[in-house]
Amino acid sequence: MKIKPIKTEEDYQFALKRLEIIFDAPIGTPKSDEADLLALMIDDYEKKHYPIDAPDPVEAIKIRMEEMQLKQVDLVDAIGGKSRVSEILNRKRKLTVEMIRKLTKLLNLSPGLLINEYQLTK
Repeated sequence: MKIKPIKTEEDYQFALKRLEIIFDAPIGTPKSDEADLLALMIDDYEKKHYPIDAPDPVEAIKIRMEEMQLKQVDLVDAIGGKSRVSEILNRKRKLTVEMIRKLTKLLNLSPGLLINEYQLTK
Protein backbone atom coordinates (compact mmCIF):
# COMPACT_ATOMS: atom_id res chain seq x y z
CA MET A 1 0.00 0.00 0.00
CA LYS A 2 1.24 3.46 -0.85
CA ILE A 3 1.53 5.77 2.16
CA LYS A 4 0.43 9.38 1.74
CA PRO A 5 0.59 12.31 4.16
CA ILE A 6 -2.34 12.92 6.52
CA LYS A 7 -3.70 16.31 5.53
CA THR A 8 -7.42 16.06 6.23
CA GLU A 9 -9.75 14.49 8.78
CA GLU A 10 -10.69 11.96 6.08
CA ASP A 11 -7.00 11.03 5.61
CA TYR A 12 -6.69 10.71 9.40
CA GLN A 13 -9.69 8.38 9.70
CA PHE A 14 -8.38 6.26 6.82
CA ALA A 15 -4.94 6.04 8.45
CA LEU A 16 -6.49 4.95 11.77
CA LYS A 17 -8.47 2.20 10.06
CA ARG A 18 -5.44 1.04 8.09
CA LEU A 19 -3.25 0.98 11.20
CA GLU A 20 -5.85 -1.10 13.01
CA ILE A 21 -5.68 -3.68 10.20
CA ILE A 22 -1.88 -3.95 10.04
CA PHE A 23 -1.02 -3.20 13.68
CA ASP A 24 0.06 -6.76 14.53
CA ALA A 25 2.13 -7.32 11.37
CA PRO A 26 5.33 -9.30 12.03
CA ILE A 27 8.31 -7.02 12.72
CA GLY A 28 10.61 -6.51 9.75
CA THR A 29 7.87 -6.93 7.16
CA PRO A 30 6.68 -4.21 4.79
CA LYS A 31 3.36 -4.03 6.67
CA SER A 32 5.21 -3.55 9.94
CA ASP A 33 7.21 -0.70 8.38
CA GLU A 34 3.96 0.79 7.07
CA ALA A 35 2.43 0.56 10.56
CA ASP A 36 5.43 2.36 12.06
CA LEU A 37 5.16 5.19 9.54
CA LEU A 38 1.39 5.47 9.94
CA ALA A 39 1.74 5.64 13.72
CA LEU A 40 4.23 8.51 13.42
CA MET A 41 2.01 10.41 10.99
CA ILE A 42 -1.10 9.83 13.12
CA ASP A 43 0.74 11.05 16.21
CA ASP A 44 1.89 14.18 14.37
CA TYR A 45 -1.64 14.90 13.09
CA GLU A 46 -3.15 14.40 16.56
CA LYS A 47 -0.62 16.74 18.19
CA LYS A 48 -1.53 19.47 15.71
CA HIS A 49 -5.31 18.99 15.61
CA TYR A 50 -6.15 17.50 19.02
CA PRO A 51 -3.65 19.02 21.43
CA ILE A 52 -3.91 18.04 25.08
CA ASP A 53 -3.17 20.82 27.52
CA ALA A 54 -0.93 20.04 30.45
CA PRO A 55 -2.79 19.84 33.75
CA ASP A 56 -2.65 22.85 36.03
CA PRO A 57 -0.14 22.61 38.91
CA VAL A 58 -2.65 21.39 41.51
CA GLU A 59 -4.00 18.71 39.15
CA ALA A 60 -0.44 17.63 38.33
CA ILE A 61 0.33 17.26 42.04
CA LYS A 62 -2.84 15.24 42.62
CA ILE A 63 -2.13 12.98 39.63
CA ARG A 64 1.42 12.32 40.80
CA MET A 65 0.25 11.72 44.37
CA GLU A 66 -2.13 9.07 43.06
CA GLU A 67 0.58 7.50 40.89
CA MET A 68 2.98 7.36 43.84
CA GLN A 69 0.21 6.37 46.30
CA LEU A 70 0.92 9.38 48.48
CA LYS A 71 -1.43 11.01 50.98
CA GLN A 72 -1.66 14.69 51.89
CA VAL A 73 0.48 14.08 54.97
CA ASP A 74 3.32 12.95 52.67
CA LEU A 75 3.53 16.53 51.31
CA VAL A 76 3.85 18.23 54.69
CA ASP A 77 7.67 18.53 54.52
CA ALA A 78 7.50 20.05 51.04
CA ILE A 79 4.58 22.40 51.64
CA GLY A 80 4.70 23.07 55.38
CA GLY A 81 1.92 21.79 57.61
CA LYS A 82 -1.25 19.75 57.11
CA SER A 83 -3.48 22.80 56.82
CA ARG A 84 -1.18 24.39 54.23
CA VAL A 85 -1.23 21.17 52.14
CA SER A 86 -5.01 21.19 52.29
CA GLU A 87 -5.14 24.87 51.26
CA ILE A 88 -2.90 24.18 48.24
CA LEU A 89 -4.79 21.07 47.11
CA ASN A 90 -8.13 22.86 47.54
CA ARG A 91 -6.86 25.88 45.59
CA LYS A 92 -7.17 28.28 48.54
CA ARG A 93 -3.48 29.25 48.43
CA LYS A 94 -0.86 29.57 45.67
CA LEU A 95 2.35 27.56 45.58
CA THR A 96 5.47 29.49 46.61
CA VAL A 97 8.82 29.19 44.88
CA GLU A 98 10.16 27.21 47.84
CA MET A 99 7.21 24.79 47.68
CA ILE A 100 7.75 24.34 43.95
CA ARG A 101 11.43 23.52 44.51
CA LYS A 102 10.61 20.90 47.13
CA LEU A 103 7.67 19.40 45.21
CA THR A 104 9.79 19.17 42.06
CA LYS A 105 12.21 16.89 43.91
CA LEU A 106 9.64 14.96 45.94
CA LEU A 107 7.24 14.27 43.08
CA ASN A 108 9.75 14.29 40.21
CA LEU A 109 7.73 16.91 38.34
CA SER A 110 8.97 19.59 36.00
CA PRO A 111 9.33 23.01 37.64
CA GLY A 112 7.79 24.47 34.46
CA LEU A 113 4.62 22.52 35.11
CA LEU A 114 4.35 23.71 38.70
CA ILE A 115 4.90 27.41 37.99
CA ASN A 116 1.92 27.64 35.62
CA GLU A 117 -0.92 29.90 36.72
CA TYR A 118 -4.13 28.46 38.16
CA GLN A 119 -7.30 29.87 39.64
CA LEU A 120 -7.90 29.98 43.36
CA THR A 121 -11.32 29.07 44.71
CA LYS A 122 -13.14 31.26 47.17
